Amino acid sequence: MELKYKLWFEEKGEAVLTELKYRILKEIKEKGSIKEASQSIGISYKKALEHIKVMERRLGFKIVRRERGKGARLTKEGECLIKKYEEVKEAFEKLASSFDEEQGICSG
Repeated sequence: MELKYKLWFEEKGEAVLTELKYRILKEIKEKGSIKEASQSIGISYKKALEHIKVMERRLGFKIVRRERGKGARLTKEGECLIKKYEEVKEAFEKLASSFDEEQGICSG
């Protein structure tokens, strides 16, 4: 038996950061470009930009700074957001791993 989970952050009952949105932000951090980040993930630039705008609207602050001709980078708040997501994800993964190690605990 395996423990499975889905992780997302909500603000006022609305999803703010999902695995896909986390991947978009992580790729922007690494590549410095929304276009390159979206290509790496396999979604359109327009879709990636929509996800960013939704996150920013729901949070009430900017998480990506876009500069024409200079690419994109995460704001301090954007950096904090992906760090928190990674911390929570790591905790869930440890829990899932310990559960998997104890598999068979309920079997006769």
